[in-house]
Amino acid sequence: MTYVERVLKDLKKRNPGEPEFHQAATEILTTLAPVVEKHPEYEKAGLLERFVEPERVVMFRVPWVDDKGKVHVNKGYRVQFNSAIGPYKGGLRFHPSVNLSIIKFLGLEQILKNSLTGLPIGGGKGGSDFDPKGKSDREIMAFCQSFMTELYRHIGADTDVPAGDIGVGGREIGFLFGQYKKIRNEHVGVLTGRGLSYGGSLVRTEATGYGLIYITEEALKVRGESFEGKTVVISGSGNVAIYACQKAQSLGAKVVAMYDSNGYIYDPNGINLDVVKDIKEVKRGRIKEYAERVPGSTYTEGCKGIWTIPCDIALPCATQNEIDAQAAQTLVDNGCKYVGEGANMPSTLEAIDIFQKNGVVFLPAKAANAGGVATSALEMAQSSGRMFWSFEEVDAQLKNIMVNIYHNIDEAAREYGYEGNYVMGANIAGFKKVADAMMAQGIV
Repeated sequence: MTYVERVLKDLKKRNPGEPEFHQAATEILTTLAPVVEKHPEYEKAGLLERFVEPERVVMFRVPWVDDKGKVHVNKGYRVQFNSAIGPYKGGLRFHPSVNLSIIKFLGLEQILKNSLTGLPIGGGKGGSDFDPKGKSDREIMAFCQSFMTELYRHIGADTDVPAGDIGVGGREIGFLFGQYKKIRNEHVGVLTGRGLSYGGSLVRTEATGYGLIYITEEALKVRGESFEGKTVVISGSGNVAIYACQKAQSLGAKVVAMYDSNGYIYDPNGINLDVVKDIKEVKRGRIKEYAERVPGSTYTEGCKGIWTIPCDIALPCATQNEIDAQAAQTLVDNGCKYVGEGANMPSTLEAIDIFQKNGVVFLPAKAANAGGVATSALEMAQSSGRMFWSFEEVDAQLKNIMVNIYHNIDEAAREYGYEGNYVMGANIAGFKKVADAMMAQGIV
């Protein structure tokens, strides 16, 4: 039994009933086998055992009172996974599906994603099984204040800096920050994604979508191509999808399809993004309204069919496992040459295998959607220096980070004999930096 196999077996035995965490650990450690074999000192130092074990797991109750006076109790979590290269950094997720397994899986992935940015941030994740949908602003505020009344003990600008994730947007960040400031009596960069009026950063809203396009643009560039004249299909219609569409269009691409949870729109003339933004950001409506407003476009119920639309570049920016083996094969058959993941793990393992076997340039989420956390780290830097950078300054730094990520994962894949396999490259490049830091800091 190899070192990696032994660590995985022990992990599953000591963490029963955590399938998401097991899946993430298996995917990551399996791809790291070539690195571990090259560095026998890792086994002697128990490095993998420490890498997959969180440094700290905080679980707590979150009591709050609704508008009718009824008391509710939710579970709160913060998993501080690895601080070898910097303070813990990772979002808070408020969603009914949240449990310890999901938070640990996301936290483990976050270690490598944060490492790839090249910035000094460790990996963490947190959240609650609280569902913000259908709640009033007062109820949201009551929950956030109760949540922070416990969380404040465990975070800090140089210790652990949470951000938003699913269910946690600007409203929630504001309520959380207000409670932290009141309890601690200090105005510091303890949360990112804050409003511009109280320490936030420009480009944060656009960051993940822009970053996805920047890394895909670099992959095209080194192959003598560009977005100019390319047909692009983007899933989703939230921030990531909208700003990926905006940046791709500015580079000369024709984005022809987008979707929400009900169905997808197809516009052979190219998506009119102003209409999409009006529907989704202003009116909070459904994407099907687009077909009613834009002549020549069509709306189709259900989401799976979006991947049957022929395209040069596919950018899944919606949900986990939205591209399965069948969808991947259809994309390949229709001539798709590039896939960049804007969402977290939107492609199944079977889909990824099909892309790689057919020569599709596949950019995994760890690398491709790192623009969001990278810009969060830039917000941290501005907070520390009491500075406020212009849109152009932040955008230039974001682009530089994403270009560097591409070349780092490309070089790592080549170094270990997996040229063009950016899943291997992303895991290896992210891990090497963390491993070096852990080895330098001793057995802690």
